Amino acid sequence: MIKEMQFKSRIIQFLMIFVGVSGCFSVLFGAWLAHGGQALPIDVQLRLNTALQYQLFHTLALLATLVWAITDSSVKVPSRILLGAGIGFFVGILCFSGTIYIKTFFSFALVGKLTPFGGISLAIAWLLLSIEGKKSL
Repeated sequence: MIKEMQFKSRIIQFLMIFVGVSGCFSVLFGAWLAHGGQALPIDVQLRLNTALQYQLFHTLALLATLVWAITDSSVKVPSRILLGAGIGFFVGILCFSGTIYIKTFFSFALVGKLTPFGGISLAIAWLLLSIEGKKSL
């Protein structure tokens, strides 16, 4: 039980660090895209804007998931479902937004094959939140 709590605490700590870095990147990259990125072709701007929006929205969703996981006073160990949702948001942000950034800036098309996996990870994370919500009632 103690090892499981320590493992889950490490996952939460890692994901909280990721939230901070991802949120910071979203703000800074958004500012660059709004100003310096205006010289890019419109289709590139739209692609990057989509990646940025998904990253920011799901970074906030990950933050809310982690807050839910650590403030659930009915249990001492965070729910596996909530941790699964958090990991799903993490993987989804990296594989969806991250691959769009890499594909766009570095013309590395092969990485684009991970983009749908990222979208599926985000969708699964949202479904896990709904399962946890139903379980909590």
